[in-house]
Amino acid sequence: MLIFLQNLQHQYPSLSHLYDIGVSVQGRRLLVLAIGIKPNQHIPGRPEFKYIANMHGNEAVGREMLLHLAKYLLSQYGVNQEITQLVNSTRIHIMPSMNPDGFEIAVQGYCTGTRGRYNANYKDLNRNFKDPYLKRKQPIQPETRAIMNWSQKIPFVLSANLHGGTVVASYPYDGVQLHLIHKKVYSRSPDDDVFIHLSEVYANHHLVMHYGQPNCSDYPHEQFPNGIVNGAQYYPIFGGMQDYVYLNSNCMEITLELSCCKYPTSQQLPKFWHQNRPALIAYIQQIHLGIKGFVTDSKGKGIANAAIQINNRGHIVWTHHSGDYWRILLPGRYNITVSADGYPKITKSIIVPKQQSKFSAAAVNFTLSNSACSSNKIQSILTLWGATICIYWSLLSFF
Repeated sequence: MLIFLQNLQHQYPSLSHLYDIGVSVQGRRLLVLAIGIKPNQHIPGRPEFKYIANMHGNEAVGREMLLHLAKYLLSQYGVNQEITQLVNSTRIHIMPSMNPDGFEIAVQGYCTGTRGRYNANYKDLNRNFKDPYLKRKQPIQPETRAIMNWSQKIPFVLSANLHGGTVVASYPYDGVQLHLIHKKVYSRSPDDDVFIHLSEVYANHHLVMHYGQPNCSDYPHEQFPNGIVNGAQYYPIFGGMQDYVYLNSNCMEITLELSCCKYPTSQQLPKFWHQNRPALIAYIQQIHLGIKGFVTDSKGKGIANAAIQINNRGHIVWTHHSGDYWRILLPGRYNITVSADGYPKITKSIIVPKQQSKFSAAAVNFTLSNSACSSNKIQSILTLWGATICIYWSLLSFF
């Protein structure tokens, strides 16, 4: 894998940047290939996307799909107009293996079982993240910590986590209150409408997932309407990555189960690539759904860590260092409230149009006044000799 990714970077040095976000328990690099214009840096206003695979080391199809995807995006740049526009407008981070130690001991042709599933400390990485319902008893693993740090460093907007064992797109929440574990309860997030849409996009562009009948030998009667399912309603998990990412960053993430057989033989890879390629591309394009923009002060300087809240939805996103933000939303009317320390909050009513560009969300910018007279505590404003003077009743009452 390392040689393959190094060769891609060598072939496409202006479009790709190979880096790592840490090392595994046994010291293997957690490699990421970034693809885009100026791939080694964040460009203000350009959204950040990531795919992660092989979190369970014996689930190998996602790993191979991401290697195929990296080569496809780079080789089609300048050839395929849609791919060219996608790469021009997005920085795409591809992490083929989050659990290289597990993959090292997994066995090709083993469709079930757990050999290679866990990391070298025999921990399930998809049960190792911070969880709102269940306190973690196991120490955070190096691979988990690397993902957590990475998620805070780069302002990711959209993500997917590739698994195996069935064929379905699963969306948050995975977790539920503990007394509901065995009741197959639908665990709804504040952005349930968006997550359903994102999952349906992948399932509908996948050649077979949308049928909702994986026909896996272990679960022959398993069905998923439209090829999607709420994570907790399927089966609850605690310490999962997709819930952590959504609750602790600006990013929205779903889980993609790509094959009944966890580690099929290499002869089957062309079939899986044929099934998944359109879906992998279509899903990335959803990063441009909704709104984007900048939050600046009255002098045009970007305001970092400004809060963007939509219609009292519980999920708040925050501006990055340059004041840029992104918010995936379905078409419709929304009230957007922006607030930041030292500034009065403002609200705009906006419409996300039904017909949007595939490669740019609707631009909605905000300017926050940093006037000394902008505080809610101000009760009166006087103009004296051409200067504005703010009077606070609380101060006057002192005298």
